[in-house]
Amino acid sequence: MIKVKVNGQELNWDGDPDLPLLWFIRDEVGLTGTKFGCGQALCGSCTVIVDKQSVRACITSVSDVRGREVTTIEGLHPTGDHPVQKAWRQLNVPQCGFCQTGQIMQAAALLMENPKPTHDQIREAMAGNICRCGTYQRVENAVRLASTGV
Repeated sequence: MIKVKVNGQELNWDGDPDLPLLWFIRDEVGLTGTKFGCGQALCGSCTVIVDKQSVRACITSVSDVRGREVTTIEGLHPTGDHPVQKAWRQLNVPQCGFCQTGQIMQAAALLMENPKPTHDQIREAMAGNICRCGTYQRVENAVRLASTGV
């Protein structure tokens, strides 16, 4: 039995311990905000926060998060008013929106670690999150805005 906390809720998993966290979150817990993109941790669409660190859920197994705290986009803020989410809305960051949950979770993890990142630190932290629509400038601006507390 694997115990894991997802968005503050204690869960017990007695299934395959090697199941990717992504599929556990989506199929077993029913939270579909975390997206499947590449399945190889290259695009960042599946980014979640585990114990205040960004993690690619597509290559992380359920057993890897045993006893840990997992936060998905649904758990970032109960009403969607985390500073990153507010900045995203204020600056109209998304275009198609597919990658945005991963982008938001990566940005939130960055700001947990470094509340006042420089331009270069933002670029470095966000570099692993791919946006096919090319909203990188808006993403950077939103992270900067979120660092002010919006």
